[in-house]
Amino acid sequence: MRQYALKRIALFIPTVVLVTLIAFIVMRVVPGDPAIAILEGDGGGQYSLQDLENLREELGTNRPIAIQYADWMGDVIRGDFGNSLWFKSPVMGELGDRIPVTVELALLAIIMSVLIAVPLGIVSAIKPDSPLDYGARVFTLIGIAIPNFLAAVLMILFLLKVFDWLPSLGYVDIWENPGKNLTQMFFPAFALALYEMAFIARVTRSSMMEIIREDYMRTARSKGLTERVVLFRHGLKNAILPILTISGWQFGRLFGGTVVIETIFLVPGMGRILIEAVQHRDFPLLQAAIVIIGMAIVSINLLVDLLYGWLDPRIRYA
Repeated sequence: MRQYALKRIALFIPTVVLVTLIAFIVMRVVPGDPAIAILEGDGGGQYSLQDLENLREELGTNRPIAIQYADWMGDVIRGDFGNSLWFKSPVMGELGDRIPVTVELALLAIIMSVLIAVPLGIVSAIKPDSPLDYGARVFTLIGIAIPNFLAAVLMILFLLKVFDWLPSLGYVDIWENPGKNLTQMFFPAFALALYEMAFIARVTRSSMMEIIREDYMRTARSKGLTERVVLFRHGLKNAILPILTISGWQFGRLFGGTVVIETIFLVPGMGRILIEAVQHRDFPLLQAAIVIIGMAIVSINLLVDLLYGWLDPRIRYA
C-alpha cells in the first residue's frame, strides 16, 4: 500500500505544475489585453499609445511569457498570486472569503447526491422492473436531461407559484448562524446536485445489478446471512469502486457548475467574481481561480486513487 501511495503522490506534483502552466499560457493566448480593459474602464476609452505601453510595462505583460511564468510561479510557491488588475488588491484577499463558500456549496451538493442516489440505485437494482425501479429511472433521466441552471430557475418559480414563498437568497456564514446558512444553501446545493444525483444513481444501479448475479453473492446467502448483510457487506463493497470513481469526478465537475448557481441564488462564492474577472481580463485573478480549482480536482483524484488501494487489495498489489 505504501508503494502504491507513493507512486500516486509522485504523479500529483507534475500534474499540479502542468495545471499552473496551462492556466498561465491560456490566459496569454486568449484574445484581449488587460491594459486596454483597464484604460477603457478608467478613462472612458480615451488613452494614448504611450499610456498603453506604460501600463503594459507596469503590469509586466510586455515581457517574454517564460519570464512572466517563472516570476509568477516563484510567487505562487510562497502563496502569493499577485494583485488583481481590476480590483487593485491582493488576489487571495478577494478569493479568501469566497473559496470556503464555494467549497461548502460543492460539499453539500455531493453529500446530497451520494446520500440520495446510492440507496435509490441499490433499491432499483434489487427490485428491477418494479414501479419503484421505473420511477427511479424516470427521475434519473429527468435529472440528466435538465441543466442545473434551468433546475435552479424552475425550483424558484415552483416555490413562488405553488407555495408563494421565495427561498432565502444571499449568504450567512455557517459559524455565525448554522441554521440560516443551511437554509440558504440547501436549494442551490440541491439544484447543483440534481444531475450528479441522477448520474450516480444510474451507475449504482448498473454496478449493483452486475454484482448481485455473482457466485459469491449466492454463496453468502447459502451461508444463512441476512439479505442486508449480503447486500451491504458483500454487494456494495464490491460495487463501490465505480460509484467512487463517478463521485470523485462529479465532485470536481461541481466547481464548474457553481458559477451559474451562485449567480442565480446570490451566493458570494468564486463563481460570481470569476465572471467579473473574465469581463475585465483580470489575468492574476483568473489564473489563481483556475489553479485553485485545478488543485482541488487533482487532490480529489489523488484521494480517490488512494481509496482504490485501500478498498481493493488487487489494485494495491498491481
